[in-house]
Amino acid sequence: MITPGDLPLPLSAWAQRHIHSLNRLSGVRQKSSADQLMRERTVTNGYGTAGRRSAGGGSQFHRTQDGAIALNLSREDDRTLLPALFETADVEDLAACCSHAKEGRLVARGRTLGLAIAGLHEQPVSHALEVRALGDRKAPRPMPRLLDLSALWAGPLASRLLQNAGCAVTRVDSVGRPDAMEHADPAHFQALNDGKRRIQLDLRSGEGLRRLRALIAQSDIVIEAARPRALLQLDIDADAMIRAQPGLTWITITGHGTAKGAGDWVAFGDDAAVAGGLSREMFETTGRLAFVGDAIADPLTGIRAAELAYRHHLDGGGVRMILSMSGLVAQAIRSEKARSPAQWQALLHAWSCRTGKPIGRLPADGQMAPSC
Repeated sequence: MITPGDLPLPLSAWAQRHIHSLNRLSGVRQKSSADQLMRERTVTNGYGTAGRRSAGGGSQFHRTQDGAIALNLSREDDRTLLPALFETADVEDLAACCSHAKEGRLVARGRTLGLAIAGLHEQPVSHALEVRALGDRKAPRPMPRLLDLSALWAGPLASRLLQNAGCAVTRVDSVGRPDAMEHADPAHFQALNDGKRRIQLDLRSGEGLRRLRALIAQSDIVIEAARPRALLQLDIDADAMIRAQPGLTWITITGHGTAKGAGDWVAFGDDAAVAGGLSREMFETTGRLAFVGDAIADPLTGIRAAELAYRHHLDGGGVRMILSMSGLVAQAIRSEKARSPAQWQALLHAWSCRTGKPIGRLPADGQMAPSC
């Protein structure tokens, strides 16, 4: 178990302020702190503290000519894309392939290919939050009806927090695109989705789409994490639904927002955090190239999404918001550095000493930890 004296995760204080906000809005205190939620998967699975390889093992840092990339190869077909990424058939030695290439060029090409990739020195292309569409408001329902169309971590965490806050949650499981976490990490999947009403729909069929539209029409809040074109291919126009259905609050979770074509980029929590600048902060502060936390952009985004959804529901809804995981990480970093630059640096130094080890304690005086 994690005790209060353990070293807090970087950005957990930022996330906890949004948990407190959700508690005030709902009148219900969440069962877990932000720090506990952010390290939940690590504790459940016994992961070590991440270094150049992510805690879950799917993503890894590689040096380039002018920096470094974080490359996720966790999906079955990812490695088949490596010859196109490096423009060579000889991709056995990834470190050598990366060392001969430029960071930005690899990131741009990798995203075009559909890889989850991020550069150590990149800046997010989208703001943390975009208000995409507005509609008519309606008096909030005492027990909001929430439809969860998301998968993996951020979206299901948001709906779990809102379930704890009093929402009636229905989760849609796509027959054609099942949630990979259910089989890859069943313990964490259960923790995120326990107690939700679950409905399986074949969204390739007319009947499945009809039932989906009916569920949306009955909902006060919708949370989804599909790329824009995926919904439109199902003839689901979220912006139009906001304008047609008074009181609806729609949360779209993306890896990088929608600016400059980013809506089509693939992202997971580890690489989104790198794109948001968290590993760059670690590197510039400590000289260590490492991931920070476990897919940390996911729980940060899930917590923020839950608070935003509840706040806008109470305000009458009528809004669609697009969250960028990388943009949100960058926003959280700016907030924490502004509050206390010295404390931020101390936390990064202390965290950098824990690679592969149990999480330790932050120095009591808040000063930088000694080099390790």
